[in-house]
Amino acid sequence: MTLGELLPLQRQVGADGQKRVESLIRKRISDRIPVAYLLHEAWLAGVAFYVDRRVAVPRSHLAELLGDRLRPWLRRPTRRVLDLCTGSGCLAILAARAFRRADVDATDISAAALVVARRNVLNHRLRSRIRLLRSDLFAALEGEHYDLIVTNPPYVSAQAMRRLPPEYRHEPRLALAAGRDGLDLVRRIVAAARAYLTPDGVLACEVGAARPALERAYPRLPFTWPAVSDPAGGVFLIERAQLPADLAQGADDCLPTAAS
Repeated sequence: MTLGELLPLQRQVGADGQKRVESLIRKRISDRIPVAYLLHEAWLAGVAFYVDRRVAVPRSHLAELLGDRLRPWLRRPTRRVLDLCTGSGCLAILAARAFRRADVDATDISAAALVVARRNVLNHRLRSRIRLLRSDLFAALEGEHYDLIVTNPPYVSAQAMRRLPPEYRHEPRLALAAGRDGLDLVRRIVAAARAYLTPDGVLACEVGAARPALERAYPRLPFTWPAVSDPAGGVFLIERAQLPADLAQGADDCLPTAAS
């Protein structure tokens, strides 16, 4: 099949269609609205997702790792997956596609984001395998355990928020901003994850440019940083056994240092 067959590039556009295209171009150039919001569609790992301004535009290097089913780090069959801060639901859906026998829980604190996630779950016919929950991280998951926890939480520092390109200002601040050093949510996730992982479970978390701050905050935690397409991608993996049992109580020297 040729590109011309895939994309009707030679199709004639009527007057109404031309006006719509011109309007979209003006909004993109003048208002700097991301194309994903203009078209209500974004692609990640070759999969299309519905998006609007209730969620951040899907983009995560975790998608690359899910495409490889996190080999070789997941040593046992993956039956239960959790996606924290699911937003549009894109990572939950990619996880369900990667692990065909797994059930997936996906949480978000934003009820509006979960409406978008539900639409995507239905579009991909995964309602029977993906459970959407409104939750502040693990709050609604007491007693649950997962073989894999994936999360692309907010991790933009206060200083970086002030320097973001105009396009990002159309996205929900709740999905981006994470305090002075970008670790407000990541700290909570690292502290609590052990209680929700199975004995051989793995936490996979994207922190982007907050990686140096994370390594300063937890100098003794043995984070693994898999190679992804962007060297600054900032995705870490850590096994349950590598997370101190008393990390959540603040009794371990792996807790954030005073300088963090």
